[in-house]
Amino acid sequence: MMERAQQLLQDVFGYEQFRTPQAEVIETLLKGQDALVVMPTGGGKSLCYQLPALIRPGVAVIVSPLIALMQDQVSALSQWGIRAGCLNSSLDYTVIAETEHQLRSGGLDLLYIAPERLLQARTLDLLAHCQIALFAIDEAHCVSQWGHDFRPEYLQLFKLRERFPGVPRIALTATADERTRQEIINRLELTDAQRFVRGFDRPNIRYRIGQKDRAKEQLLKFLKDEHPKDAGVVYCLSRKRVEETAEWLQEKGFEALPYHAGLPAELRNHNQHRFLNEEGIVMVATIAFGMGIDKPNVRFVAHLDLPKSVEAYYQETGRAGRDGQTADAWMVYGLQDVIFLRQMLESSQASDMHKQVERQKLEAMLGLCEITSCRRQALLAYFGENEHPPCGNCDTCLEPVPVWDGTEAARKALSAVYRTGQRFGVTYVIETLIGNRPERVVQLGHDKLTTFGIGKDLDKKQWRSVFRQLVARGYLSVDAEGHGVLHLTEKCRPVLKGEESLELRKDQRKQTQYSRNQVPQNKLEAEDFALWNALKAKRKELADDNGVPPYVVFHDATLMEMVMYRPLSAEQFKRLNGVGQRKLDLYGNAFITVIEEHETDNGEDLELQAQQSIMLFQSGMSTEQVARQQKLSPKVIYHHLAGGISKGQLEVAEVVELAEPEIRQIEQVIHECQREYGNALKPVYDALAGTYDMGILRCVKASLQL
Repeated sequence: MMERAQQLLQDVFGYEQFRTPQAEVIETLLKGQDALVVMPTGGGKSLCYQLPALIRPGVAVIVSPLIALMQDQVSALSQWGIRAGCLNSSLDYTVIAETEHQLRSGGLDLLYIAPERLLQARTLDLLAHCQIALFAIDEAHCVSQWGHDFRPEYLQLFKLRERFPGVPRIALTATADERTRQEIINRLELTDAQRFVRGFDRPNIRYRIGQKDRAKEQLLKFLKDEHPKDAGVVYCLSRKRVEETAEWLQEKGFEALPYHAGLPAELRNHNQHRFLNEEGIVMVATIAFGMGIDKPNVRFVAHLDLPKSVEAYYQETGRAGRDGQTADAWMVYGLQDVIFLRQMLESSQASDMHKQVERQKLEAMLGLCEITSCRRQALLAYFGENEHPPCGNCDTCLEPVPVWDGTEAARKALSAVYRTGQRFGVTYVIETLIGNRPERVVQLGHDKLTTFGIGKDLDKKQWRSVFRQLVARGYLSVDAEGHGVLHLTEKCRPVLKGEESLELRKDQRKQTQYSRNQVPQNKLEAEDFALWNALKAKRKELADDNGVPPYVVFHDATLMEMVMYRPLSAEQFKRLNGVGQRKLDLYGNAFITVIEEHETDNGEDLELQAQQSIMLFQSGMSTEQVARQQKLSPKVIYHHLAGGISKGQLEVAEVVELAEPEIRQIEQVIHECQREYGNALKPVYDALAGTYDMGILRCVKASLQL
């Protein structure tokens, strides 16, 4: 059966090889065994049940909480020629009736269904009269009562084992530490399930966390400098903040849309549809948005407020860079975030045990924020992966955090809280520390305290940083009444007694500007970029015609392969990753036509530019000098010179400073690759192990066309 799986992987999905551990998971299900799968977002979890669904007899039932996205998933599968349907409360009676008819008649390969509908007696009776290939429980962490996405209806899914014995079940999630994994197994009664836990690392994501200092302005600078035209998500804690931020970004020229549970369902769905189907949309949202969003080219996830747990942070940031290309996880947070989250927690109706767990999760999140070592290391260690070296791709690695001896400042801060009676919030205590005399301080006589004015050596921002870190590390707590009152904890005694020293982060006054993430399209030269844009335009046209998001037609990675390999036949086109037989039939000719047109027509302006480069080279300039003169890269200049060689204006020996045997070797490889791959240069470059620059290869190839 695995031979059949391998064939379907190529023919239907357009991939040559399985990712780890897809093959093992698929084999487990094909044998009729249960599985628990923990894989990072974008790691290929869906394929683990989609492919067995095509091999095992019957219909695969996919349990998903994502009603709003079910139809998108069904549409995407139809692009591969897979028969899929869905059942949920948003559908009208005629659609439900038709789907149920297809189900009874064996006309579906996969059925997506919400847990609430699945557990209805009528639905269970309907499925009892069908042949079930497997049950897939997606977003399985929703079963955890300690988790950030708890869904009470998930607790009843253990009934599937009772009602459908012998049908294999697979539970899938991207976010589950050891505790949550065990809870999934217990609550779903997956005691005999094979466990597949792939590493949590998302190396393409750059993690960055800073301190709030006019948060919206910080966000604006981040977007303008690094992601001016990219799709991304901005998370906020409150609905009001979502709407204000979206409106403000719109005023600043960004295509920003709000999303939260308080908006009308029609508007939420409309905004979600635009985000999935259009380029460069920034979604400003609460945590109500994002689960199951499969848009691969989200280039950033920004947090304007602190998430309540590391799990939530990982889940939300994991929505960036699902295509494997570089992406940013950017966040700013402040003391008020900490106070707000703790107030929410302590004032909730949850049990004491639940509150204790949530406190620990918030403390872990604060620890990740305040850490001075590699953030990725700390993030992965939280999920039990302790073997990773420093990543070199987070803010603390790229710019080591300056620290200072904050022992004395901490003692002053803690003493001021104590002397003022542990009755006030941060702002008031800071006023006394720096020696200000607002009316309230004078009325209460706190200008007579021994701690009054002892903190004049630091300004208000610096003191807020001290208090933020003291709260984050557990030396101070915040009351549960909603007033932000600070209290000393038992942990602070050694500091006050001078028995413990304290090293604090030195907050950056200026937001560090990083270079723009180098996604492949940012590396393209002018000619290649023109083809890239033409392919994107064709993809958008085809997506609109078929009523699906552009990435459902092809991912950006597949378009990039079209630019690199320039396929001009169906055989060559099918070799691209992500191109199965169905998509070849649907779209192959359209994209090949775009490539053909580009190959034969690069425009008069480009031709004039090329002739100028040739003239400058013939005047005695080197390729580097020509590049500087033309304000172009050497790669483009080599392209121009190659054109001159093909027209007989230049000799290859004038341009390429290689020995004759080397040139002959390159020519031989070009001939060999042409027979198999056509005119693309990338296979030649790969065959020669990257020894020669693409520009040199282009020039040698041009000499063969004379």
